[in-house]
Amino acid sequence: MPSISVRQLYQDNLHKLQLAWAAGNSGADNRIGVEADKPVLALVGHLNFIHPNQVQVIGAAEAEYLIRLESGGLPFDFAELFDIPMSLVIVANGLPVSPKLRDFCHTRGIPLLTSKVESPHLMDVLRIYLQRTLAVSTMRHGVFLDVFEIGVLITGQSGLGKSELALELISRGHSLIADDAVELFRTGPETLEGRCPPMLRDFLEVRGLGVLNIRHIFGEPSIRPKKVLQLIINLVAADDDYMKQLDRLSIRTETESILNVNIRSVTLPVAVGRNLAVMVEAAVRNYILQLRGKDSTKEFLERHQTLLKENEQHHEDSID
Repeated sequence: MPSISVRQLYQDNLHKLQLAWAAGNSGADNRIGVEADKPVLALVGHLNFIHPNQVQVIGAAEAEYLIRLESGGLPFDFAELFDIPMSLVIVANGLPVSPKLRDFCHTRGIPLLTSKVESPHLMDVLRIYLQRTLAVSTMRHGVFLDVFEIGVLITGQSGLGKSELALELISRGHSLIADDAVELFRTGPETLEGRCPPMLRDFLEVRGLGVLNIRHIFGEPSIRPKKVLQLIINLVAADDDYMKQLDRLSIRTETESILNVNIRSVTLPVAVGRNLAVMVEAAVRNYILQLRGKDSTKEFLERHQTLLKENEQHHEDSID
């Protein structure tokens, strides 16, 4: 189960959320985590005793409720109500911390933080942060590029020229995210985000040239830190027999499942005389058209069927 410590969350969001530590320092290593296929959004929310959030946020309404609770204005016992599983409590809106809440968190080792940020914005920031930090991930071999603002993963057996193809695409104005090893994170139910491991950032290995620093050679626009994966292009070695067996008018849409997310897939045969960079660009342009509801192959087949029907009708009219 992916998890993160309260200490790490505090350090990563200290300035953005104007956080301060109020009590419960002994719980700094409490873990905030989510089970696979469970929504990250449910980790953070306003104070909830029925379905406790791991990160309990206290805004204006919750603070007013606690005041009434402490003063005896409500028929509930403070300690019994708060005897629920939680990893962290944050008092937002720059509100003062309840002495009873401070003592409770100190005694139980539950981290208590304060923030000057309003609670709705604080929860939005933490949800996005946790969604990215706790995302289920996997590693894939290939070259990950930004081609026409589409995240494209180029895969295939070693020696097919993936890096050389990437270098040509970069020289044509496209951008590199990762070479050789691509980290894929499921940041949403149908979203995979590709990133580069820190060790490999900016580098592309090309046979005969060695390891190239793409940022230094082509400039800042040639590198992207991350991109949503939308298209997989799989390179396969092809001889004359393979090329003859290809179904040139196939309208079957291929997909590949990664972390239970289906990604559109295209297979490109690698053969002598084929300009792979142009073909990758064409595949991406065609994918963009399909997103807009335009399918060239389907359009051609429909036109062909219409022409056949017109010819048949003309033939029948001629006989009559």
